[in-house]
Amino acid sequence: MFDSAELLASLPGLPGVYRMLGEDAEVLYVGKAGDLKKRVSSYFQKNDLSPRIRLMVGKIRAVEISVTRSESEALILENNLIKALSPRYNILFRDDKSYPYLMLSGHAYPRLASFRGVPQRQDHCFGPFPNAYAVRESIHILQKIFRLRTCEDSVFNHRSRPCLLHQIRRCTAPCVGAISEQDYAADVNNAMLFVSGKANQVLDAIGEKMQLAAAAQAYETAALYRDQIKSLTAVREKQFVGSQNQMDADVIAVVGAQGLLCVNLLMIRGGRHLGDRSLFPQNAQDASPGEALSAFLSQHYLNFDIPPTIIVSEAIEQESIGATLSERAGYKVTVQSRPVGERKVWLQMTVNNARLSIARQVAQKSTQSARLAALQTALDMAELQRIECFDISHTMGEATVASCVVYDQEAMQPGQYRRFNISGITAGDDYAAMRDALTRRYGKIRQTDGQFPDLVLIDGGLGQLNIAVAVMCELGITDVALIGVAKGAERKAGLEQLVTVDGRATRLAADDPALHLVQQIRDEAHRFAITGHRARRGRARTSSSLENIAGVGPRRRQKILETFGGLRELKNAGIEEIAQVPGISRALAEQIYNELHQRRMSE
Repeated sequence: MFDSAELLASLPGLPGVYRMLGEDAEVLYVGKAGDLKKRVSSYFQKNDLSPRIRLMVGKIRAVEISVTRSESEALILENNLIKALSPRYNILFRDDKSYPYLMLSGHAYPRLASFRGVPQRQDHCFGPFPNAYAVRESIHILQKIFRLRTCEDSVFNHRSRPCLLHQIRRCTAPCVGAISEQDYAADVNNAMLFVSGKANQVLDAIGEKMQLAAAAQAYETAALYRDQIKSLTAVREKQFVGSQNQMDADVIAVVGAQGLLCVNLLMIRGGRHLGDRSLFPQNAQDASPGEALSAFLSQHYLNFDIPPTIIVSEAIEQESIGATLSERAGYKVTVQSRPVGERKVWLQMTVNNARLSIARQVAQKSTQSARLAALQTALDMAELQRIECFDISHTMGEATVASCVVYDQEAMQPGQYRRFNISGITAGDDYAAMRDALTRRYGKIRQTDGQFPDLVLIDGGLGQLNIAVAVMCELGITDVALIGVAKGAERKAGLEQLVTVDGRATRLAADDPALHLVQQIRDEAHRFAITGHRARRGRARTSSSLENIAGVGPRRRQKILETFGGLRELKNAGIEEIAQVPGISRALAEQIYNELHQRRMSE
């Protein structure tokens, strides 16, 4: 029996991380504390715990602690343990994907692009943006106003005439010298000022140019500047959220409604509203908004940049959290829960975004529930919940990839998707590829006591389905239903047939929700397979073309691939560009260039 009194007496009043353990040493919960004794004691002494936490306390059989030097260090350890262990009573945010930035490269004629990861020292990055759409919108705006290039270097360095973007006035065509380096640099500087929140300076500079052009009777040029000012003014009115144009802040609202808890993150950088992002945490069925907010702050800002101002919708331990985030950021971070004026308007906007996201999620869940119920009825499988679907993708047998996508809890589960690179089979043999993928997938699940699906969909007809039946028999798996999804005679959407193991083919009505769910899962399997195939094919073609060049080993091939991204881009590159790859001398660059172009001529 677990003796809480003995444990509490032995706890130190120091910062650290605690782990609540259940039966068989299962980690139930991971938390951090500035004072371990006070924090852990609260679980056994308070009477106002939420039902979720009360249930967890009843299962505790042991508590482990790790003392740290500071609460900031405890924050890092807590987050790492939560990621590694995924405890069932922790509120979990699946937000590991990096946020995109807007980049202006460090070239003589800088390139405008979106970027994820660690930038080069000479590049200028702005952001982060909450999603890729927000970056694309900003790039579109900057293209329209400042007409900066967006093309890859391999394209830019080999243009002999302007592209379509120049013709539609979205680029000044520096690739063919249509604009001087000095004038292009001025446009880049204005773009940097704009994204940094200094739109007034940009307007003043463009206004002066317009006046000078008009005085010199260069009316066409003056008209271009006038249009720039008009576009810039419209964008400023739309995107700048307040008078403090230089402000960097995150606004975070937590809203609970209709059985869901939503965290909405709105990003403001340089006074510009960059967009928002909604997140729905796991294990938060009865969590309070304050608990969800604390979990989000702990998990999110360990991975991403911390702005100097964070505005939140819930009253939490602001000073403690602010001090921890300040220590991590290296500068003062202020957390505000009662904003006034403009900041109060921003917070209300974020709360409204969270409510709208919940409404959309509920509507989508209702649709998915109806689709799943229809499929359960169509297949006479009342307990159907988890579905996996397989597809094969290749080009004339080259770089074959099999995909497995997972549908569970009335939604696709991207974190559980798997790809299988297929080798050692006859090129183009889809049956052998399907056998390999199914054997590897369910052989591993059987060995590890993993979760089997209720239904496996096979993209194909009776032939592929028979392969699945054979694999399941060989593995001794008898309680998983198998269905083939055949495209039908005309291979048109809505004409799909569901093929059963006894060879019967059933066609559902084009407007049947059950068919819509099957199509959704099948199309996702197809998308996941083809993107994996294209990536593998690109790597293989680049590597194979370089393998026979003397002096280009595996490491150098990898560096070349990382730099150019593919064989087509490498063939479009010049000797000087190839020589810029780390580890490639000019002599070797010449050799690579000559080898590739001689082969292209012989082809």
